[in-house]
Amino acid sequence: MLAEMARRHRQLHIHTSYSDRFVDLISEGFDCSIRVGYLPDSNLIARRVGPIYGKLVASPDYIKVHGSPEAPEELASHQALMQGTEAWQLMDGEKILTIHPQGRFKADNGTALAAAAAAGLGVAWLPDCLIDEYVASGALVPVMTRYPPPPAGVYVIRPPGQYPARKVQVFTELMIEYFE
Repeated sequence: MLAEMARRHRQLHIHTSYSDRFVDLISEGFDCSIRVGYLPDSNLIARRVGPIYGKLVASPDYIKVHGSPEAPEELASHQALMQGTEAWQLMDGEKILTIHPQGRFKADNGTALAAAAAAGLGVAWLPDCLIDEYVASGALVPVMTRYPPPPAGVYVIRPPGQYPARKVQVFTELMIEYFE
């Protein structure tokens, strides 16, 4: 997507940083950032550009040893693979449940969490784009399908201010185009 932005706007200089960590836009001098998930309150300006869908998954080996969780309260007896101390949201019909899973494996990278899940280390909530190949190959299987996570958002985040820089506007428009 950024290559397409550079192709369309040849005068634009693009400097990117690829990381799953939450950057401090202001102190680190970033014009904007992409954030995926459910946003906490902040003083940053967020523009939702699209949805992202995910599911809870585990490896067949993990399920063979620990069983497959069927209901949210059963997650307490399973190892959760997480980025930090986040809460997981699950849908029970129209109701959203918030679960605070626990686990011994944490990583600040979704690809690493997918690999850990495939290695049998626990249950992970991951975006479909990271796990589709694992699921297709049988290395991961969806669990708790009766309680899917609600769609998360993909956001372009920028520091506060009345008007975004033109390059941030262009990037945001391209992101919206990508998700349509």
